Amino acid sequence: MAQKMQFILSILSFKEVLLIRKMSLIGITFLLISASLSPVAAQDHAYLTREEVWIEELVVMTLRLPISDESNDDFSLIDFPVDQLKKEPDFDIPIVMNGKVEQFIQYFQTNIREKFVIWLSRSEKYIPFMRNLLKEHGLPEDLVYLSLIESGFNPYAYSRAKAVGLWQFISQTGKRYGLRVDWWVDERRDPEKSTIAAAKYLKDLYDMFECWYLAAAGYNAGEYKIIRGMKRYQTEDFWKLTQYRYLKRETKNYVPQMIAATIIAKDPEKYGFTDIEYQEPLQYEKVNVPELTALSLVAKACEIPLDEIKDLNPEIRRGVTPPNEPEYEIKIPFGKKDLFQENFERLQPLEKFQFKTHLVKKGETLKKIARTYRVDLEPLLEMNHLNRKSQLSKGTTLLIPLSKDEKIEPLVAQKKSRKSRNTKSVK
Repeated sequence: MAQKMQFILSILSFKEVLLIRKMSLIGITFLLISASLSPVAAQDHAYLTREEVWIEELVVMTLRLPISDESNDDFSLIDFPVDQLKKEPDFDIPIVMNGKVEQFIQYFQTNIREKFVIWLSRSEKYIPFMRNLLKEHGLPEDLVYLSLIESGFNPYAYSRAKAVGLWQFISQTGKRYGLRVDWWVDERRDPEKSTIAAAKYLKDLYDMFECWYLAAAGYNAGEYKIIRGMKRYQTEDFWKLTQYRYLKRETKNYVPQMIAATIIAKDPEKYGFTDIEYQEPLQYEKVNVPELTALSLVAKACEIPLDEIKDLNPEIRRGVTPPNEPEYEIKIPFGKKDLFQENFERLQPLEKFQFKTHLVKKGETLKKIARTYRVDLEPLLEMNHLNRKSQLSKGTTLLIPLSKDEKIEPLVAQKKSRKSRNTKSVK
């Protein structure tokens, strides 16, 4: 070894030898300083937590160089399971997991799976603007899933209790919260207006009960039903209230259904609902039209199919805007406003809708009424959303289509007027 060192030094210059010696002295000095500081470092390390020690060791391990001279670089990505990477959904309404909730999760996964898939597919059409409206009223945004279990996000939903629309208002409650319900218009079907009404109602219920489970139960059964139950059984706990026979099964199941639907809807893939084909979010702008404007005219002015206009305005029941409202607000597809205004001014005088109304009397049939007014049966049926087998009830109001330039009277009225003229001529 000594001979090898002597050989190396012999081939080096004098300056190179001095440089090597200086480097050796610096290395020795560094080692001495490290040795003197090691007790202090050990003392500091003693006060580190287990997690901090683990982190320090990890950092040191990552900085170590490979022992081999061969390249040890490996830039392949590690595939973590999606379940580990996916963040758990957040909820802004109380969520509990109990036997009833688990029962309805399974029920939605199995018994009515096909229906639930349809409900989920429709959800994204309405949820974005519903969330915004609920937020504007200071309410939890997850209350949108009440509409899921109420109607499956179907504005035309109709229950045995005669509740209508996305939020299933009965007529009396809908009117109390500002919704128009009459022969021409049913705003319980209007997605925007009915959501605003539902937000107001839910806010009142929460202010009353200070509990979202009781508020939801009140939305289903009526607030006074819940108040009487709380007084009778001296409890403010919804789950305790369900232990008695006082509430109907529908109301007892309502809250666990809401929780189960919310859990699934916010993470459908986790519960086996994969490849849902969500509908596009509803987007529209509003224009004012004169009274008795036909939806078919609006569609023609927008240059789109009639079904698209009907889909945006499900509250219009007779295919025309109501009378005595010179500026009725109607919804058209977003981005069509300029085209609509340009075409509507040109088309409106040519296709103004004309009609008469007829109050059905006892024993009258559709054929008889069509014959009385000398109109074809098919337009009469179409305008009133009826078919040939529809049964008429006494007191029902029908629209009678008229030609554009003709104002006709029923044949009975014409006979009476002729008879009166004949009588006058005899005198």
